[in-house]
Amino acid sequence: MKLAGKTAIITGGGRDIGRACAIRLAEEGANVAINYFSSSEGADSAVAEITAAGGTAFALQGDLNTQEGVDALVGKAVTDFGGVDVLVNNTGGLIARKTISEMSLEHWNKVMDLNLTSTFLMIKACLPHLKSRAIVNLASQAGRDGGGPGSVAYAASKGAVMTMTRGLAKELGPDIRVNALCPGMIDTDFHNIFTKPEVRKIVENAAPVKRQGLPVDIANLVLFLACEDSAFITGANVDINGGMLFS
Repeated sequence: MKLAGKTAIITGGGRDIGRACAIRLAEEGANVAINYFSSSEGADSAVAEITAAGGTAFALQGDLNTQEGVDALVGKAVTDFGGVDVLVNNTGGLIARKTISEMSLEHWNKVMDLNLTSTFLMIKACLPHLKSRAIVNLASQAGRDGGGPGSVAYAASKGAVMTMTRGLAKELGPDIRVNALCPGMIDTDFHNIFTKPEVRKIVENAAPVKRQGLPVDIANLVLFLACEDSAFITGANVDINGGMLFS
């Protein structure tokens, strides 16, 4: 049990990658606080699955672009579980594909808030309670290669998360390690909504592993970065893309 007695906060934990992370960390003994914005069914079912297996978890709706939403989540985790040991910043999204020429300032700000500001707010709120453990941020392959068509704002926000990860590793070490993941094509609603099936098939065929990633693939790497197996790793942005991009 790599996280026995520890507490993990998972943002965006109601579906796909976040939900898989919540269940995987709970399997290794963590008390899990799950945030969701609209995916109540997935978040509640994750809590039910965790508790049925003998674990401890709660799900709380909240907008992590607001201080109120952040404070409510962190406060409940501290009250219920006594502190915070692991923070997984998974909340994020593309919102819509827009080129710079058609993009409004409102869209730009929404994407930045969703992917970057929420990460800042969560880390700042957790710091008084996160005495010695790990922060794991979800960046993206888009932060490496600029992303697909119409995703400049998303790629820029994820690139900022990558740079933020490096800076925080210096600022918060040695007590707190900060790392990020850069997922490629993962079989999630993100790509169900924003990526054409034929494009996904091209990526599958081009990848050395000949498949898309699964949420559990990401969850296993999050677990590694959250526990002491990765005790000498900090400030890293770890690629997980089936070999589609070598950095």
